Amino acid sequence: MSAGGTSAFTIYPAIDLKGGQVVRLAEGDMARATVYADDPARQAERFAADGARALHVVDLDGAFAGAGVNSAAVESIVAAFPGAVQVGGGIRSRADIDRWLGLGVARVVVGTAALDDPDLVRAAAAAAPGRIVVAVDAKDGLVATRGWASVSTVTVADLARRFEEAHVAAVLFTDVGRDGLLKGVNVAATAALAAATRLPVIASGGVAGAADITALRAHPNIAGVIVGRAIYDGRLTLPDALRLAGDGLALAGTPA
Repeated sequence: MSAGGTSAFTIYPAIDLKGGQVVRLAEGDMARATVYADDPARQAERFAADGARALHVVDLDGAFAGAGVNSAAVESIVAAFPGAVQVGGGIRSRADIDRWLGLGVARVVVGTAALDDPDLVRAAAAAAPGRIVVAVDAKDGLVATRGWASVSTVTVADLARRFEEAHVAAVLFTDVGRDGLLKGVNVAATAALAAATRLPVIASGGVAGAADITALRAHPNIAGVIVGRAIYDGRLTLPDALRLAGDGLALAGTPA
C-alpha cells in the first residue's frame, strides 16, 4: 500500500467487539463502552454496501485477556465482508497469527507482542510479508500495551523503528487519550511518527470529521485512517470519507 500525498490512502471503518457486540470505547476504557450494533457481520455488510474495501476489527475483550474472546464474531465478519479485514486484539502467539491468516484475514495487528516479543513479530512477518501490522499505541508518547492498561518506557518512534527491516505492512498509531472522544485526531503526533520511520503509518484515535481526513491525507507516509465513532454517530458518512480520501484500492480483496 502506498502512502501519503496523492498516493493510496485507505479508510478503515472500525468494528470493535465486546461481548459479541459492536461498541466504541472512550480512551480505551471498557467501562465506557457505547453499543452500536448486536450483529457484527451485518455491520460489516453495511460498511461494504457503503463502499468500504477494508475493515479494522478489534477483539477488545481479547486485548485484555491476552487471547481471542470474540473469535466467532470475527470469523462471521471475515465471512460476510467481501474486502480485506485486518484483525487485532489479544494476538500474542505465532499460532494466533497463523490461525487468523489461515482463516482469510488480510492482515493481523500485533501490539503487546511487538513490545514483549519482537522476534515473534519479525518471524511472522518474514513468513507472511506485508500481512503483519504493528500497533503502536501511545499515552503521552510512550507505548501502551495489554489493552492500554500498561504503559512502557519505550517511545512510539523507537518501537516503530525496530521493525523497519522486518517486512511488516505498516504501523498503526493510536493516541489513546483521544480514542473514541471525537476530539480530532492527533495529526501532529501521527505526522511526527510518519517522519520518524520508513514504514507506512495508519492513523487512529479521535477522528471527528472530514477535516481530520483531509489533514492526515496531506502528510507523506500516512497510509490511511481508522474511523469509528464519527461514522457511527453520523458526524461523517462512510461514502463521504471515502471520497475525501480518494480511497486507494490496494487492499481490495487481497493483502497489500
